[in-house]
Formats: sequence, C-alpha cells, structure tokens
Amino acid sequence: MRDAEILVGYDGSTDASVALNWAVEEARHSGQPVRLAYVFEWLTVASWVGPGVAPGVWPDDTARRQVEDLVRKAATDASAAHPGLRITGEVYDGPPALVLQERSAEAGMLVLGSRGHGGFGGLLAGSTAVSVAAHAHCPVVVVRDGADSAATDPSSPVVVGVDGSGPSLVALGFAAERAAQRQMPLRVLHAWTQGPGGAAGVPDERAAVEQALEPWRRTFPELAVTVDLVSTSPAAMLIEASRDARLVVAGSRGRGGLAGMLLGSVSQQLIQHANCPVAVVRER
Repeated sequence: MRDAEILVGYDGSTDASVALNWAVEEARHSGQPVRLAYVFEWLTVASWVGPGVAPGVWPDDTARRQVEDLVRKAATDASAAHPGLRITGEVYDGPPALVLQERSAEAGMLVLGSRGHGGFGGLLAGSTAVSVAAHAHCPVVVVRDGADSAATDPSSPVVVGVDGSGPSLVALGFAAERAAQRQMPLRVLHAWTQGPGGAAGVPDERAAVEQALEPWRRTFPELAVTVDLVSTSPAAMLIEASRDARLVVAGSRGRGGLAGMLLGSVSQQLIQHANCPVAVVRER
C-alpha cells in the first residue's frame, strides 16, 4: 500500500508534533498523503478528555470546535511548510488505541508520539503504544521527543533485527525500502547464542542472513548494507544500535516469542527504551 496515507496520532502535544514532523519527512520521500487523527477519549457517557483541559460535558460543541481548529491549523501549517504534500486532519471519537487500530486498516503507516496529553496520555512506553503496535494493520512507528540525536547525520543507518522468522523478514523488507528511499545505509543485526562448538556456527548464521538479504540487494543495488552478528540478547543488541541509528525496525514478534503473543518482548522493549524512532512491522 505504497500510496496509502500516513496516519499520525495527533493531540497538539510536543511528542505529537515530533511524530508529525517524522511523518512529513517520510512523506517527502514516499509521496504519500498525511492525515492527522485526533481522538476524543470518552471516560463516561457524559465526559471526555481533551488537550490540556478538564473533562467536559458531552456534547461539548465549543471543545469540538477548538479541537477541530487545533487539527486544522497543524495540517495547514505543515502544508504551508511542504507545499508539495497533501496533509489533512480529522477528529474521531472513542478510545484512542481502538480508533487508531481501526483506521490503520486503510493506512500505509501509523506514526505515534511516545506520549501526549488528553487521549494520548498513556503513550509513554505504556499500554497504548504497545496495544496499537500489537493490533494495527500496518507498520507502526513510535517517535519520542529527543530520541533522534542521529537524525541529521547522513551516515546514520536504518537498523533492522533479523532472526529468520516471518515477521523479521517482513521487517527487513520495510527497512531496506526506507534506507533506499532516503539514501541511508542499512545495518542488519542478527543475535546468536554461542553453542558447544563456539564460533564455529557463525558462517552458517551469516549465510542465512545473507540469503534473506539477497533479493533486497538485487532490488536496491546501490544500497550500502552491513551485516553484524552479535552474541547478546536481541533487545539489548537493537537498543544499543539505536544510539547511532535514524530508525530501528523490528518484526512484531520473532522466534523467541510465544505463538499466541501479538507483540514480542523485543518490540515492546524497543518501544520503551530505543534511542531513535522505532518501527514495528507485521504482515497485513
């Protein structure tokens, strides 16, 4: 769904603005339209939570107009700064995680700030971000304010963890496309556990990663790719790599997760601890 819109969870907070900036930069390279989505969270049938205000009585037409103006201004300002892009905004009602999950079915990508206020208050390394990443129908990118120190360094890579599982191979494709699109290097990481034979199994491990990479090398022959095998836990490996990365990409779950888990522990830890934006990718 290359032409599908980039959906941004937006509530006017600093982190939401950072997420919007990331989404606009992505759209500059992909040409996709961007839609800001503000979601009212109704606590009861008679109250709601909005940005920086006390719960109001439903229906609160004044508050609704204020929110619509907030979203409209953000979309207008972003459009003025990037006249070649189509940027719109919309206000929805309901639990933020559920609404965003539903809207993600028609989106090419969903971008969230790591936390916000009002309806997005639980996004800081918490259940909402994990829930959206676990259930969304498209790739989810979580962007934290201040967690983009490598954003202006052209040598900073897109990092992806590959363990041979289906979700990790989908993540590899997503990472290769992002890196090629933005002319960034791609760093592929594979965590391995040293067995009785010591390092003797490394060539086989590397060969498996190279085999997974082969179609992407053909598709993007100009893409600079490095492969690193690291004898550590996958989460620790990717969190450490995120210090110097523009983006770190992981599958929704890998081989280490239980079959019934919707989001693996590695993805959850990245959402909470990575030092750069995190993309969680699954097959549609």
